[in-house]
Formats: sequence, C-alpha cells, structure tokens
Amino acid sequence: MLKIKQVTDVYDMQVFTDTGDYFGDVEEAILQGNKVYGWRIRATRNSFLTKLLGGAKGVVVPHNLVKAIGDVMVVSKSAVPAYEEGEETGQTTTEM
Repeated sequence: MLKIKQVTDVYDMQVFTDTGDYFGDVEEAILQGNKVYGWRIRATRNSFLTKLLGGAKGVVVPHNLVKAIGDVMVVSKSAVPAYEEGEETGQTTTEM
C-alpha cells in the first residue's frame, strides 16, 4: 500500500545514505511545477557532509536519488558529493 506524506512532514528529517552513514537533515524541498525536483540537505554536526565538505552549508540531492522516506530519508550513496581531481581548496561542485 502506498503511503502519502506531506512535504512539510519531511522538514528536519534525518537523512542517511543507503550504506548507513548519517548524511544530514532535510532543510527544504525544491519544487518544479507540481513535482518535487530535489531536496536541500543541511550539513549538521557529526554528519558525513560536515566531514566531507568542511565549511559548506549542505547540498541539493535530486529526488531520483532518494530511495525511501519514512521515519528517516534514505538516499543513494551516489548523492555524496565527489571532489574534483587536483582540488585543494576543499570546495565541491555541489555546494550551496
């Protein structure tokens, strides 16, 4: 049976990768027309994003990388931002 959630119920929900790493918290839904385009995930203390991004506030995860939404949101490991080769400044291409 398909369960429907309101978008506002997802705000401040914890986000984990499909490998079990704590990724951050949902900050905002990005809508395009009447569909969810993506999710802005806030890097919080002790999250995988904070360790990876350093001073960045978070990332935008496309909705097609979301695996499940229940008590927590589960996203694909491919949503983790990757550093560009030779980059020394600590910034990624997916920062907000």
